[in-house]
Amino acid sequence: MTQAIENSINERAQHFLKVLIERYIRDGQPVGSRTLARDAGMELSPATVRNIMSDLEELGFVASPHTSAGRIPTVPGYRLFVDSLISLKPLAELEINLAKEQLGGEGGSLTVVEAASKLLSNLTHMAGVVMVPNRDIVVVKQIEFVALSETRVLTVLVTSKGEVLNRVIETSRRFRASELEEAGRYLTHHFGGQNLEEMRRRVVREMEEARHSMNTLMAKMLEMADAAIRREERSDYVMAGQTNLMDFDELAQMDRLRQLFTAFTEKQEILHLLDRSMRADGIQIFIGEESGYDTLETCSVITAPYQVNDQVVGVLGVIGPTRMAYDRVIPIVDITAKLLGAALKSL
Repeated sequence: MTQAIENSINERAQHFLKVLIERYIRDGQPVGSRTLARDAGMELSPATVRNIMSDLEELGFVASPHTSAGRIPTVPGYRLFVDSLISLKPLAELEINLAKEQLGGEGGSLTVVEAASKLLSNLTHMAGVVMVPNRDIVVVKQIEFVALSETRVLTVLVTSKGEVLNRVIETSRRFRASELEEAGRYLTHHFGGQNLEEMRRRVVREMEEARHSMNTLMAKMLEMADAAIRREERSDYVMAGQTNLMDFDELAQMDRLRQLFTAFTEKQEILHLLDRSMRADGIQIFIGEESGYDTLETCSVITAPYQVNDQVVGVLGVIGPTRMAYDRVIPIVDITAKLLGAALKSL
């Protein structure tokens, strides 16, 4: 929202817009001039209030549904609200302590990530989504290969934290058990103790060298390692509370729900938004069509990155209707990101 747009309405009109949006978020019904005047706490004539609402509608901040004399916020109206008018409601200390407990249980990083998605869903009564931590921070301790069939090999990556990452890869030919054992020993010896990004760079470099020296077995070993790492590096996320979205009238139409749940299942659109958020700084808010996806045009997505050792390793967020309580959801997303980073660091 540019400063020019914000300055296009005076302070009184901004106050009325804030009151209208807060009322609409709470009730989900178009807000009439009489209700707005009462909630705004100003001694103004109904005609004056109507004129202010007409000005806001002409500027595109509110709209009038055909079935009502009242008005509802538009995406530009919500954007001005969250950028300049909102009064955030931080979580109470008791809520923060309870959140810490929910993220402090036993288990690996995936268990903590799942707990974070459930926490977001429980606190907001919407859908909570958490990107699985970037595997670049995972240090590989050991690599093993196990033949499953003639052209399928199970790759086992053991991390320095004791996690076991299993991936099945397709090979161009059959390998003897002795060849797979040799490959595992070689890669463990030469690449053990490195994170996936470092390991990938060295594997690709040495794969080129192996090709030039015509060492076919060596090249195949490195290709298998490269395939396993690429599969492991793919982003993913976990989600909780999708069915909560059925409780919102604006999302409860069967066709809309089907589109939303398909997007959640196929993941590409949501992952793209999370990737965009990961490249940005701090909390990101996508309102309606701002996401760039028709499926999410009646939704808002609020995201925040989470860090381990001062390095951003993932993004989490909340998906709900544009009529969401931004003043409460934004602090929930922010504090959950901080708590998740701390929980992962302590593993």
